[in-house]
Amino acid sequence: MKVLDNFYIDGAWVPSTGDSHVEVTDSATEEVIARVAEGGQADVDAAVAAAKAAFATWSTTPVDIRAKYLRDIGAALTGRFDEIADTISSEVGSPKTFAQMVQAGLSIGEWENFANLVESYEFEETVGNSLVVREPIGVVGAITPWNYPLYLIICKVVPAIAAGCTVVLKPSEVTPLNAYILAEAVHEVGLPKGVFNLVVGKGTVVGEAMSKHPDIDMMSFTGSGRAGAAVQKAAADTVKRVGLELGGKSANIVLDDADPAAVAMGGVFAAFINSGQTCSALTRLLVPESRKDEYVDAIVNEASQCRLVDPKADEPDILHSFGPMSSKAHQERVRDYIRKGIDEGATLVLGGPEQPEEQPKGYYVKPTIFTDVTPDMTIAQEEIFGPVLSILSYRDEDEAVEIANGTIYGLSGGVQSADPERAKNVARRMRTGQVDVNGAAFNTAAPFGGYKQSGNTRERGRWGLEEFLETKSIQL
Repeated sequence: MKVLDNFYIDGAWVPSTGDSHVEVTDSATEEVIARVAEGGQADVDAAVAAAKAAFATWSTTPVDIRAKYLRDIGAALTGRFDEIADTISSEVGSPKTFAQMVQAGLSIGEWENFANLVESYEFEETVGNSLVVREPIGVVGAITPWNYPLYLIICKVVPAIAAGCTVVLKPSEVTPLNAYILAEAVHEVGLPKGVFNLVVGKGTVVGEAMSKHPDIDMMSFTGSGRAGAAVQKAAADTVKRVGLELGGKSANIVLDDADPAAVAMGGVFAAFINSGQTCSALTRLLVPESRKDEYVDAIVNEASQCRLVDPKADEPDILHSFGPMSSKAHQERVRDYIRKGIDEGATLVLGGPEQPEEQPKGYYVKPTIFTDVTPDMTIAQEEIFGPVLSILSYRDEDEAVEIANGTIYGLSGGVQSADPERAKNVARRMRTGQVDVNGAAFNTAAPFGGYKQSGNTRERGRWGLEEFLETKSIQL
């Protein structure tokens, strides 16, 4: 078992000032695999001081040099590809193939993407007699979740560093080991001290200290709405910028000309991706009442092929192989939602709250499908963050859009139709940050973020870089 007592601050590994640890558990075996120090106010103060001191030099470092560091870190992480995938398989429970393709693969690729972007980005433009300049905002505090732990770190750290900011990172204490690999890669390539700093700890301690800190210029947070609101409140007194990427309860609208087989294949994976532990998962499937039985039968048939697997096993079928929940507490939370769905009158057609017979050990939840779900039910309104799909029916397109927009969230969505133009028209009516038409591919260069209580920021691509920039006009 690993014991990690140090944090990465000011270009060096330094002991935590605290005397407590968090336990990191393998979600498939339920065994403790590491103990990691918990930080506190003093650790945050040291990390912020290092980041503040480094900002003056890093913010004026030429773009081509910043881009070279990005590429060097990406190359260092590439050399540890298998270690990253194996670590995240243990921490999160992501099956091996998914961990390799998504958890590790996407995370490593973004370094080159942002190196290319920052080299071509126009930081200055002339508007009349003004020179409009985009400059790094300053010290960034980044708080990240456990479901895509390294990729969501990368979505903040890489554009922030590329923009010329310095960073203090608090990864999820549930899945901190991958962040240590990143810090080791940063150290290996010689990124100037203080540009990147790592402190682990609870959100109520480290996260709050970061959010309140007067020398942090921006907080960038991904996680639950409750925690995001806490970050925003804590940051209010210092009037710093706060970027929030929060939860979702995304709707997948099936129009009456869509092919049931295609809907089923895409719809099941879109709902159950990463065992449902995905903020943008399409967890509400809206089907026309006139063809309800066809779509339900196809969905249940497709979902019946899903298997709960050992995350360390070679399982090439990424569409149907799913792992456990990230923790015991989260497993129980998802099961409680399934029980609530039953209690509120939804029809359980697959799965259920019991421990899966084929996986008696580990934090597994059966892939679960409900039909006869009404918009007011808890499972149609609240983010479950597990492999639970709610099927609702509608009478016409207007009602479908009304149901889709009828939650506090607006993160993602989908539209399925044989007519792409018809699907696009419906997509435009959905109050959400992104919409996939007929299962269109994930695009890392497109902006990602939500409407309403799904947040107020955009990550990835040019928009992700601009989140970390201030705008100055110089009149000439």
